[in-house]
Amino acid sequence: MRSRFTETRRSKGRTGLPADVDAGSTVQHNREVPALKDRVILVTGGAKRIGRGIALRLAREGARVAIHYHGSEAEARATAAECGNARLFQANLERVPEIERLFADVESHFGRIDGLVNNAARFTRINPLQITEADWDFIHSVNLKATFFCCQQAARRMIAGEGGHIVNLSSLGGLRPWSQHAHYCASKAGVIMLTRALAKAFAPKVTVNSVAPGVIPFGEPDERAKRLIARTPVCRGGTADEIADAVLFFLTASNFITGQVLAVDGGLSQK
Repeated sequence: MRSRFTETRRSKGRTGLPADVDAGSTVQHNREVPALKDRVILVTGGAKRIGRGIALRLAREGARVAIHYHGSEAEARATAAECGNARLFQANLERVPEIERLFADVESHFGRIDGLVNNAARFTRINPLQITEADWDFIHSVNLKATFFCCQQAARRMIAGEGGHIVNLSSLGGLRPWSQHAHYCASKAGVIMLTRALAKAFAPKVTVNSVAPGVIPFGEPDERAKRLIARTPVCRGGTADEIADAVLFFLTASNFITGQVLAVDGGLSQK
């Protein structure tokens, strides 16, 4: 199988660019954009909401999708059926041995892992003066700890193989402080810095990037979401498809795009 990174590794001059690319040019001509056809992509928390939207989009783009879920089996089965050729994998991401088993099972079934989308996350709203150790661990055990160990498991396989792409879902809350979500904001800010550090650590064979969603309503927005939408420059909430667009971009980009954070928030993070 031809490595997706062949183009950026071959015939490099002292600039580190391919020989047919002018170091002063901002456009690379005749570059073939990688497709997802037959690529094996694992989506954690892929049963519903944003994860479901990502899984469906990747399946439409020809990927062989592995959908991870923890307790949402019915929703996961429904999403897999909509994807057509998706495979379900259950694991509690709070436990590193289960993360290790998850990746071993995906690799055993598909033969490899080409991409990872770390979407699984938790969200709670608590006054910082009332946060307990259990509250803190509930959020960080999945949002940050599990994200790291999933990255580790994926990268070990990708580096030993043909390379790959990792996309971590962070949040507007990782870019901007929310007073009643200090524990959540800390976890998502951690995901952003983790993304940047691992992009350096895993280069050149593995790219690591992050998508930071803004307000993505499912059903009728609550009052807090309505207030955020009212402050959003484009005057609306986003959709799971718009998040999936950004994820797809990173999964198909060359390895010259790594360590980046793309806010998909209608401009809210700029206010």
